[in-house]
Amino acid sequence: MALVGNMIHDAIGGNPSIVNYVMFVAVISMLSLFYLIAATINEGFVIIPILPVVVDGLNTLFFLIGGIALAAYLGVHSCGNVPYINTNSVTSGSTDDTKRCHEGQAVCAFLWFGFLTYLASLAFSAMEARGGSTSFRGGIRRGGPSMSQV
Repeated sequence: MALVGNMIHDAIGGNPSIVNYVMFVAVISMLSLFYLIAATINEGFVIIPILPVVVDGLNTLFFLIGGIALAAYLGVHSCGNVPYINTNSVTSGSTDDTKRCHEGQAVCAFLWFGFLTYLASLAFSAMEARGGSTSFRGGIRRGGPSMSQV
């Protein structure tokens, strides 16, 4: 979020839409994490059992779209390539285009990392909403008496 905010702050003549979209993704992710962390700690915050799955699914989708779109806009060139930096819509438009290029590439990497973490969170939320257990210690007899109860 800070990298994108810095890209927006350093812009001279506005930003391309992808930079604004990535900031939207970061803000929505931060806001949804408040709910998801609270719902994980206390099940009383889970209003509808499917809601954490929906929130994780939307975050996964937003991060995937942002990662694909930003990578396409950046074109994955070296930040030392001056003609590339000056002609790319994401990297040009600030007082220090090389810095903006590095920030854009770092944001792209963070988007892909966020996508993978939200994908894992989505899998765990789906297992929990389905009524299954997210612990991997279960055996064949789930719900039956354990040895300490016999």
